[in-house]
Amino acid sequence: MKIYTRGGDQGQTRIYADKPVKVSKADTVLACYGDIDELNSQVGLLACHADSETDFLHGVQQNLFQLGYAISATSSLNESDVLALEQRIDSLAAPLPPQRSFILPGGHVSAAQAHVCRTVCRRAERTLVAASMEHPVPATTMAYLNRLSDYFFVLARSLNASAGQPDISVPARG
Repeated sequence: MKIYTRGGDQGQTRIYADKPVKVSKADTVLACYGDIDELNSQVGLLACHADSETDFLHGVQQNLFQLGYAISATSSLNESDVLALEQRIDSLAAPLPPQRSFILPGGHVSAAQAHVCRTVCRRAERTLVAASMEHPVPATTMAYLNRLSDYFFVLARSLNASAGQPDISVPARG
């Protein structure tokens, strides 16, 4: 089977909802797919750097794939996936010192990559909101992406703490 089909050479492609639908490659739903795909790739890189979270991150990657299905057709993503993120956030946050200032991305390489995932996740969330104005999008998908960016933030703090790196605080201006 060849990887190329030449079907998209004129700027159109098919998405699969309840039936195949031809859309422009400029459609917001395709921008959303692209942002989610980029996020999934960044999460894969993070999993290579964050040994303690590899299994959880692989689960996140599976859920991101399901999130793509939810936009175009059906998905197994559900409220329990959102709750699992919340539980993981609470678990990672419990031993951390209270946050007293804004934090810059950085510190340990794994924490910096978690911040990259957070920012790509926020973009994917914005694109998903735009896509929801033109296509049906289950509420669970928006809740999942919203919670996922929170997870990446807390994970970055946790990874820095585990590596003995302090958070990089934004100094107060006075």
